[in-house]
Amino acid sequence: MIRRACDCRPMDILLLLIPLSVLLVLLIGAGFWWSVKSGQFDDLEGPAHRILADDDTPKGPPGQAGGVDSGRADRADLTSINSGKGGGT
Repeated sequence: MIRRACDCRPMDILLLLIPLSVLLVLLIGAGFWWSVKSGQFDDLEGPAHRILADDDTPKGPPGQAGGVDSGRADRADLTSINSGKGGGT
């Protein structure tokens, strides 16, 4: 005869799990209800279009610090990138 550590029936755990799962469903439903009421789902496409329309160009005039790049690289940048010796200049 096999003795268990506790003298409980094997299905007694359902008395704990079913109310906990109902409580979890109610909490998730309340969170969803709050998000709908607070306007979280009002404009789903606006942020996606706004990030595409974002202007990333700097505000300064060309040729100055912060200006638009003219396509030429600095010599210091080229030597640090293409040194080939792995250690510097």
